[in-house]
Amino acid sequence: MTRHPVEPLERLALLPPSLASTFLSQGVRAGRESLPQVAILRASTTIEEDSVRWSAPPVREIVDEAIHRFDAKRTDADAWLSPRLHATLRMTRAEAANPALWNFLALCVAPDYVLWRHMPQGEPADGSPRKVSSLRFVGPHYSQAFARLWWAAEMFRDGPDYASAEAACLNQDMINTALRLDAIDHKPTALALVGVLKGMTDAGANRLGDRVNALCTAVNAAGSTLMYDVIAPDEMPDQAALADWIDEAESAPAVPWNQLPRGPQDGTARRSSCEVLSRMFERFAAEAPLRDRARLREAARPVG
Repeated sequence: MTRHPVEPLERLALLPPSLASTFLSQGVRAGRESLPQVAILRASTTIEEDSVRWSAPPVREIVDEAIHRFDAKRTDADAWLSPRLHATLRMTRAEAANPALWNFLALCVAPDYVLWRHMPQGEPADGSPRKVSSLRFVGPHYSQAFARLWWAAEMFRDGPDYASAEAACLNQDMINTALRLDAIDHKPTALALVGVLKGMTDAGANRLGDRVNALCTAVNAAGSTLMYDVIAPDEMPDQAALADWIDEAESAPAVPWNQLPRGPQDGTARRSSCEVLSRMFERFAAEAPLRDRARLREAARPVG
């Protein structure tokens, strides 16, 4: 795989999904062709707000550091980059829900990161070239290379404390599965999931990935009949504090590299609610059936 360099940019912009997809050739996804940065810039829309929070260099800097630090084990980059990306790109959830921003990051600011982080290991069985899934460039928030990191930090942080988000991102099954659940919009639910994950990790549970997937499935299934926000009530986030944190981007220093940054002081989850759900989810984890891997292998075996 060739890591194609990109020209440094000063400002972020918006690249609509319908246009972004047209640039994703097989060669680009395989790392053999460079993306046409000039054409992408022409297809993108300028962000009208003249704020430092839309500066491209700070994002490029933390991406470069992640590539440098975690080249030996690339999945570990998620836990380091997620809180720092969130604290660098200070946004409301409504702003972060716009896929055009993430498309621009992936195709114009740091396509080399997408290739570095998400290129499959090993050679495909059919002999075709390895290539990154297009969803890592232009996919939904739980798949797209940068959106998944920002949203993991947003959903799993506890007010200004990113420690729980970092813990969630250390387990690929947690962020790959839990980010798809509507239930984690409820902060005590998200934090209780991380708490149970940490308990299983500390206990040295075997088949941890399968256990996390089984837990998320159970939490999602129970959420269709149980109302977690009624069982475990929580406060509404302080929108004024979030707005202040966003405004402070104009004078905030760069995020620290060797300690977690601080997020917005928009309120922490109610402890009693987290404890109620943690006990419930521990029971789910103990009772949830694990996948029968032998049966899955048998089903995948070619016939004849």
